Amino acid sequence: MAEKLAPEKRHDFVHKGQKVFEWDQTLEEVNLYITLPPNVHSKAFHCKIQSKHLEVGIKGNPPYLNHDLSAPVKTDCSFWTLEDGIMHITLQKRGKGQTWASPILGQGQLDPYATDLEQKRLMLQRFQEENPGFDFSQAQFTGNCPDPSSFMGGIRSD
Repeated sequence: MAEKLAPEKRHDFVHKGQKVFEWDQTLEEVNLYITLPPNVHSKAFHCKIQSKHLEVGIKGNPPYLNHDLSAPVKTDCSFWTLEDGIMHITLQKRGKGQTWASPILGQGQLDPYATDLEQKRLMLQRFQEENPGFDFSQAQFTGNCPDPSSFMGGIRSD
């Protein structure tokens, strides 16, 4: 049932008309997907994940991404992989349930409507996690949705 509440589609992060990466989020993590340039050996890529900063690039070149993150992450639980020409970066949120409007601080923000949809989806994920015997996949919110990270005392960290 939880997979029904997974992100339906990825968001595009576009800069100057060019797609830089795609991203999505769950209650616990933010995922970035970067299409890698062809004909570059996998060992040439690097990714440095810090609590509030991300740097990605090809060794010996200026970084492709070198930006502060929208919110802090748990570096010991964050990681990156390369598969089928895609760099997948998994950032573990320090604030579980926090809705990110963009992975990059101050850039590429989702519009308010898209942010509200993300917040509603994350809230339903939270309800599903806290009540595993129920199916919230068809549930809907009307009006404003509460913040999933702080609603009713916040998320339990078991």
